[in-house]
Amino acid sequence: MNKYIWLIGCCMFFASSCTKTEDEKAAQLLSQIRVLYEQKEYRQTLDSITSLRNRFPNALQSRKEALAIWQNASLKQAQADVAKTDSALQATLMEIPKVRDRYKANMMRVRRDSLQARYEAMCGVVRMIHMRQKQN
Repeated sequence: MNKYIWLIGCCMFFASSCTKTEDEKAAQLLSQIRVLYEQKEYRQTLDSITSLRNRFPNALQSRKEALAIWQNASLKQAQADVAKTDSALQATLMEIPKVRDRYKANMMRVRRDSLQARYEAMCGVVRMIHMRQKQN
């Protein structure tokens, strides 16, 4: 009887040691995330990280590494948005004095205000990401 218990215990131990850990299961997706980040596909990188978090909630090491990639991808995406918004804002500012129609000039001022608000908000996002990165 004692032999059977020992045999069953050994079988269970070996069977459980052969199963992959959560981090091993998440390794392929994490590798894909790294490739997406290197290809500057930031939106897809962020979506893949969300998928990794949902599919492998106990893969702590993978999630920790994905967090650093998440912050970097978010930062790059926000910086690109700041640059694009700034370009549009500068173009709008240069066009306003050239417009003679009051209605069009006022609409351009509304656009300017909207772009200015977006620019300031995105700069705030970049500052927050930098602050979070310093905490980690």
